Amino acid sequence: MSPGQRADAVRSRARILDAARGCDPDGLRLNEVARIAGVGVGTVYRHFATVHALVEALVSDDLERYRELARRAVAEPDPAVALELLVREGLSLQLEDGGLQSVLLASQDADAAVAGLKRELEDAAELVVARARGAGVVRRDLTASRLQHLVCGVEHAVRIGGAGEREFFVSAMLAGLRPPAP
Repeated sequence: MSPGQRADAVRSRARILDAARGCDPDGLRLNEVARIAGVGVGTVYRHFATVHALVEALVSDDLERYRELARRAVAEPDPAVALELLVREGLSLQLEDGGLQSVLLASQDADAAVAGLKRELEDAAELVVARARGAGVVRRDLTASRLQHLVCGVEHAVRIGGAGEREFFVSAMLAGLRPPAP
């Protein structure tokens, strides 16, 4: 509980988050969350001014897990292994939490802490990609932004194609990132 925050406000926030966890993040509606949580719509808006702010709160633990993954990838001495670690485990996180992709791709963030965490993730991805390019294990035109979009595309492909297709999509993407043969 934050200093000065009332116990009932903390309970309301927890009920809102619990209710929202049971909803599809793509179709999240604050009035529906309020109904499920048993609180007024105004209470939901006091805690979360927008659906995006609510989704950010829902994925906060996964963003922290992504940060730890990014740190492990940066610490990995082999650039090819680091890139594959970032791709495979990043995809796993995104598949676990349907709202993570929308937060990662959002151009604006509701919470300054989320914005800072995303900058840290972007910096780590830039470093991992730059090391992989420098080692010649990926195409010279690969950027962290392009990699992020590819991972999001693979996430979508796995969601519509089924979990059994995951390895095919990831392997195809990684193969396509290798530099062209001379």
